[in-house]
Amino acid sequence: MKQLLSILVFGLFFPIAVHASEARQDDVGSISFPTSASGEAQAHFLRGVSILHSFGWKQAKLEFQAAQKLDPDFALAYWGESLCYNHPLISEWDRATPQAILNRLGKNLEERLSKAPTEREKGFIRAIDALFFGDGDTQVRRTAYMQSMRRMHQSFPKDDEVAAFYALSLLMSAGPAGDGSHRSNVLAGSIAMDITARNPNHPGAVHYTIHAFDDPVHAPLALPAAYVFADIAAAVSHARHMPTHIFIQHGLWELVASQNQSAYDAALALYEPGDSVGDMVHALDWGQYGELQRGNLDRANLWITRMEKILTKAPDQMRVQGTYNNVRARLIIETGEWKITPITPESSGPELLATGLSAVKLDHLDIAEQAADRLREKAAEMAAENAEKKDTSYYSRSNKILVIMQKEVEGMLTIARGKNEAGIAILKESVELAETMRPPNGAPNPLKPPHELYAEALLESGNASAALVAFNKSLSRTANRTLSMQGAAKAREALE
Repeated sequence: MKQLLSILVFGLFFPIAVHASEARQDDVGSISFPTSASGEAQAHFLRGVSILHSFGWKQAKLEFQAAQKLDPDFALAYWGESLCYNHPLISEWDRATPQAILNRLGKNLEERLSKAPTEREKGFIRAIDALFFGDGDTQVRRTAYMQSMRRMHQSFPKDDEVAAFYALSLLMSAGPAGDGSHRSNVLAGSIAMDITARNPNHPGAVHYTIHAFDDPVHAPLALPAAYVFADIAAAVSHARHMPTHIFIQHGLWELVASQNQSAYDAALALYEPGDSVGDMVHALDWGQYGELQRGNLDRANLWITRMEKILTKAPDQMRVQGTYNNVRARLIIETGEWKITPITPESSGPELLATGLSAVKLDHLDIAEQAADRLREKAAEMAAENAEKKDTSYYSRSNKILVIMQKEVEGMLTIARGKNEAGIAILKESVELAETMRPPNGAPNPLKPPHELYAEALLESGNASAALVAFNKSLSRTANRTLSMQGAAKAREALE
C-alpha cells in the first residue's frame, strides 16, 4: 500500500498555478485527508478537496485531473472530480458528466470499489454511486447519499473529512430551506462547528456552518466562521462571497460591500470566454446592496455599470439579465428616485415591483394596476413551472415571492385610491405570507421587505405605535437596514 499522507497546510507547499492567467490559491485552508495515494498525486488531491469545500469547482477539478494523470487508479481523485459539476444546494445541473468520470475509474460499482484499497475509501465511492447512479429524482438520490454518508460518519466518527461531507449531505438532502429543514440544518451546523473546534481553518467546516445557520435567528452562531472563511481561498469567488451571508444578517455593511468586491475580483480573474458568470453577477448583486445601505450611491451605480459590461460578455446567460434587472430596480426602490419602465411580457418581478411602486408614487395608478396584474400572472406561471419541475433543492425558487410583490403593489395602489384600511390589510397579507417562508438570507427578496412597506403605510396613516412594532419586526429580519431604522426613528418621534 502506498504511504498515507495525512496533512497538508496549503500555502506552505505546492503553490500550483490553476489558471491560464496564473491566478493562484496559496491559501485554501487546512485539511487532513489520508488516502492510499502519495507524493504529488496526493498533494493535488488535498488541494482539490480544500478548494472543493469552498465550491471552487473550476479550480478543484484541475487538481483532481492532475492527480488522476499522476495516479490513474487513484479512486478518490475521480470521486473528487465528480463533485465539481453540480452546486449541491440547488437543482442538479449535470448528472451525465459525473457518471462519465466515475466510469473512467471503472465500468461498474464493483470495478470502482476494487480500485479503492481501504474500507473508508470504498465508503466514499459507495456514497457517490448512490448520488449519481442511484434510482429516483435528484432529491431521492441526495437523500440516499446522505444516508450513506451518515453510515460512514458512524463508522469513522473521528474523521473530519467524513464529518464535513456528511454535514454538507445533510444540507443537500434537507429540501427547500424553511420547509421543515431546520433540524437538518442545525445538525449539519453542529457537526461543522465540532470540526472547527479541532481545526479552525478547515474550509468545509466554516463554509457549511455558514450555510447551516444562514437565517436571522441562528446567524450569530456562524459569525466566527464567517470571519475565518473571509480569509480562506482568496482566489475562489464563492469563498469570498459566502461570509457576507452572515455579515448581512448582522448589518455589517462595509464588510458586505468589500467582501463582495473581493468575490467579484476573484471571479473576474478566473473568467475565460464561455465560462458561467454566475459568481461575478452574484457578487455584484449583493455588493450593490451593501453599498446602498452605506449610502454610497456612486458605488451602487458602479455595480450597474459593471453589470452592463458583463452583459456584453455573456448576453445569453439568463442570470445576467435577471441580475441586471435586479440591481436597477433596487436602486429605484432604495433611493426613492421613482421611475416607470415599460411593462412587457418579459418584465421581471423586481422590475414590475419597482415600476408598480413608482407608478403609485407618481400618481399613474393605471400603470400600477398593470404591474400588479402582471405580477399575479407571473406568480401563477411560476407555480405551474415549479409543479412540473418538482424542484425540492435547498435553494429552490418559490412563487410566493411574486405573490408578495403583487400584494405590495396592490396594497399601495388601494391606499392611493383612498381605501386606506383595505390597502393596509392587503399589505398585512404580504407580511403574513412572508412569515410562512424561510427567514431572510442575503439581500431582501422581494427588494422591498414586506414588513418595512407595511410599517411605512401604518406610519403614513397615523398609526405610529403599530408602525414601530412593524419596523422593529422588519429589523429583526433584516438587521440594520437603513430605511427600517429611519422609519423606526420617525415612529418613535411621532410617539413622543
